[in-house]
Amino acid sequence: MGLNERQIDHFHELGYVPVHGLLDPSTYLDPVAAEYTLVLDRLEADLRERRQLRSTAVGHSFAERFNHIVAETGSAHSQYFDFSLPQTGIDADTPMWTGPAVFSLLTSPALLDAVESLLGGEIQSNPVQHVRIKPPEGLVSPELAAGQHALNATSWHQDNGVITEDADDSDILTVWIPLTRATVRHGCLQVIPTRHRGDIFVHCPGGPSGLEIPSSVLSREAAVPVPLERGDILLLHRRTPHASLSNTSDEIRWSFDLRYNPVGQATGRSAFPGFVARSRLNPASELRDPVEWARMWSDTRHRLAEAELGRFNRWNSDAPACA
Repeated sequence: MGLNERQIDHFHELGYVPVHGLLDPSTYLDPVAAEYTLVLDRLEADLRERRQLRSTAVGHSFAERFNHIVAETGSAHSQYFDFSLPQTGIDADTPMWTGPAVFSLLTSPALLDAVESLLGGEIQSNPVQHVRIKPPEGLVSPELAAGQHALNATSWHQDNGVITEDADDSDILTVWIPLTRATVRHGCLQVIPTRHRGDIFVHCPGGPSGLEIPSSVLSREAAVPVPLERGDILLLHRRTPHASLSNTSDEIRWSFDLRYNPVGQATGRSAFPGFVARSRLNPASELRDPVEWARMWSDTRHRLAEAELGRFNRWNSDAPACA
């Protein structure tokens, strides 16, 4: 069951639409959380081996253990949890996580039904995808947090603006999924409605997230927060300006940031592997094996560890708006 007519109209008119209760948490979110406990175990072991972690919060919840690591090390160690590669410094052993529960969420029928309502039945999983585990911002001093994306609110940007120009005409859809509650206090996303109708704004290097639309070219006054509960999703047009609020709660804010586009269109990150998630015309082309998905990313990591990395976006600080 896909989106209804009201939801589709809301998306096209305003550039976003929240969809409440789409995903069954026990089927798709709880297995991801259980799988990531293994990742946290590996991170703790690595930090202890490198003598960067003096103590562990054994027997506590995932969130409590994660916050303990952040507070003691001054880092969220984001790459351990991510199911994509970084844009610099890729090594053959760069940590990442491509487990079967993650793949199951990326390819869940209810999620793809919603995507199909906007993109049609030929759907590619776009490799511009991330997990975000944002701890309470007070855990780390502002000096230590500076430059660490996971420890700050996300800067204002358009998803079309943080990829390469070859995908400017691709119909890329963002799917933002909270694995934990995403209220205003937790640092939910905020959007600027109707501003998807037009060109890509200038993005300047710098800011908490690496790229930011300067306030001189985009007013924030019309920003609308979009709080979500577990099981909800947020669909964003590729040119909708959005950012996150600060996590002022005492809990983590954990989310998946996914992209999909019609099969055959440029992804904006050609060095990374996408796959056919759904094809009404050729179902045999769909990738259904999580082991093969993990192998695709592993092979890409080994290839890029030996290669000179190209550009991942179009921006530099020479633009007048960035002065």
